[in-house]
Amino acid sequence: MDFLNLLGQTSPYPLLLEIDRAEGLFLYDKQGNAYADLISGIAVSSLGHGHPAIKQAINEQVERHLHVMVYGEFIQESQLDFAHQLTKILPPSLQAVYPVNSGTEAIEAAIKLVKRATGRREIIAFKGSYHGSTHGSMSISHNEVKKTNYRPLLPGIRFITLNNIEELNQITPATAGVFLETIQGDAGVRIPSNEYLAALRKRCNEVGSLLVLDEIQCGLGRTGSYFAFEHFSVLPDILCLGKALGGGMPMGALVTSKDNMALFKENPMLGHITTFGGHPVACASAAAFLRVLTSEIDLKMLPKIADIFLDTIGKHKDIKEIRNKGLMFAFDMESAARVEKVVKRCLEKKILTFWFLSHPYSFRLAPPLNITLEQATHFANEILKAIEDTCD
Repeated sequence: MDFLNLLGQTSPYPLLLEIDRAEGLFLYDKQGNAYADLISGIAVSSLGHGHPAIKQAINEQVERHLHVMVYGEFIQESQLDFAHQLTKILPPSLQAVYPVNSGTEAIEAAIKLVKRATGRREIIAFKGSYHGSTHGSMSISHNEVKKTNYRPLLPGIRFITLNNIEELNQITPATAGVFLETIQGDAGVRIPSNEYLAALRKRCNEVGSLLVLDEIQCGLGRTGSYFAFEHFSVLPDILCLGKALGGGMPMGALVTSKDNMALFKENPMLGHITTFGGHPVACASAAAFLRVLTSEIDLKMLPKIADIFLDTIGKHKDIKEIRNKGLMFAFDMESAARVEKVVKRCLEKKILTFWFLSHPYSFRLAPPLNITLEQATHFANEILKAIEDTCD
């Protein structure tokens, strides 16, 4: 098979669906079978697949121009449009945008910026964290199984425990930045308490450390607000975005204050650079995504949709615990083997669910934000049947 022979593999067990096209909630294989994508391509396709407004924006930009220059030299309308659409839903302290190619690249830029802004070298991250797979982002991710064969990684990284206020004293005047997924994704949807996040913000202020919130998975409507930090009334110094941001195109963004962002311009000049970051087609897609998100998606409906999945799937005795915020779910079961059976049975029923790298005892759901109540009801019942089918 060419897929296995010619392309780099990430796992011995790829799903091997041969995708022909995608539309709305569904992926279609070469045989015409429709698969309900209830993970949104792992939190990327938050408006489903092939939204007309996004396709139109992409096509129009392709007709105008593709790449014309490395980022930061030419004025390009699609970049400015993207930045306008993003900053108008952000608070005044987060009005400078650096577009990159992925969420991981946003994290890499943030690692550099906290060091540049503070003159410090230590970074605090969290147990259970996942920030990406490049050397810097892997260094501040917690899963040792994924890291051990790639050491040495960045020095000066320390990990503390989410929701443990006593450990916040490990953030000191030597700490350049604290990196936290506002809601931890790969750890199985772990949510900080309001008290904890307020205490974290206060501690960073006390010692002069920058608070970096990673909303690559949990941002842009996924939790029922445009940004997950809005649930906690806490503002980051730096925000990292990706996944859903590009509307299906590769896109990430570092967002911070204008003063912080200006530090990349000198000492040294070109303190952060990218060739393809801010690609005009990706920016056009992202701007269209943001327009649809803010004009067509009723985030107040998300709790009603979430309740359908919670009430239906949660009533099965084999579901040990559920954690969710908006349409971001982790369903705990007794073992990784049990989860694997459910995910495989769902696939047989042409429903895409998935697991978490760092918490295999859960299966995940992250359906598109525009899933209907009728679709949610139907597929929640089908997942319930898949759980029942795999009972011993």
